[in-house]
Amino acid sequence: MILMKMKEIREKTVPELESKLSEIKKSILALKFKKATGQLENVMAIHNLKKDVARIETVIRQKQKGLT
Repeated sequence: MILMKMKEIREKTVPELESKLSEIKKSILALKFKKATGQLENVMAIHNLKKDVARIETVIRQKQKGLT
């Protein structure tokens, strides 16, 4: 669960970002199930992945608008 750097995110294409986004969302769902069953040790992992989702969505939006 490594945080993605903005530089790494900006270097990827929109389809790559969208696939990464779906992977991260699946990971968040799995971690939420682990948390509910009491098996999750690092609760901050969910928080960090949500930040990655926000970063990726921001870059996708910027690329669609032609800002970057």
